[in-house]
Amino acid sequence: MTKTNEQIAITAARNSIIVNIFVSAFKLFAGIFAQSAAMISDAVHSFTDLISTVIAIVGVKLANKKPDKEHPYGHERFESVATLLLGMLVFSVGVGIGWAGVQRIISGEFHDLAIPGILALIAAVVSIITKEAVYWYVRAAAKKIDSSALMADAWHSRIDGLSSIGSFIGILGARMGFPILDSVAAIVICIFIIKTAISIIKDALGRMTDKACDDAIVEEMRNTILAQEAIEGIDELRTRLFGSKIYVDVDIRVAENLTLGEGHTVAQQVHDVIETSFPAVKHCMVHVNPAT
Repeated sequence: MTKTNEQIAITAARNSIIVNIFVSAFKLFAGIFAQSAAMISDAVHSFTDLISTVIAIVGVKLANKKPDKEHPYGHERFESVATLLLGMLVFSVGVGIGWAGVQRIISGEFHDLAIPGILALIAAVVSIITKEAVYWYVRAAAKKIDSSALMADAWHSRIDGLSSIGSFIGILGARMGFPILDSVAAIVICIFIIKTAISIIKDALGRMTDKACDDAIVEEMRNTILAQEAIEGIDELRTRLFGSKIYVDVDIRVAENLTLGEGHTVAQQVHDVIETSFPAVKHCMVHVNPAT
């Protein structure tokens, strides 16, 4: 039986939550047992992944609700709202990691840290590998159903893996007598996290403000329409993103001697081919103009 978009998203999110719980618990245990402040902080950061996944699930579930009286065009933009919240969460995490690194360098507090045990290094490696695997798994599900909220959640998993790289460098540096490496790595990773967050937020805002599709998609739609019988040209073709869906408005030109019924048939043909050829299109509105 073919799964719905909501079922695919929930399955991916549920598996992500299970993995996050085990990895976070292991990192917390390793941080405490190996006396690694960096690993304890990394474990706390991992628990924020659970929050991001819950936000993604709520966004996807709301987006897949059927149209109602209050929302006759559907609820797809709720997913964009969830994506925006996730982007802001990722941004705040990035700033927090970077600022903590700067403060440690300024205060010099890293000189007083205990030398962490080998278990902390093992936990960091496990986290890096696991989080990267979760990223690719959730990313595949997000691309399959074109879910911006699930994609943002996937990036949050990768960012958690990046923070574990910082923890690994810091722990290794502390064991080698260079604890400042942890703070330096945190600042570098912060830059990548903030860049990703800005990209997520920008995408969410675009989907909430009727941003047009990419030029390549619009051109493909144009060629598809012009390939239909009786179409003599296109006067205007407009697209707008609505959450994970697309709305299309097109004005086509046909011979002026066509009857009303014939013109309607041509318009219906364009409507059907666009919605069939482009699964993300929720509705295609076609207006018929005489060629002259």
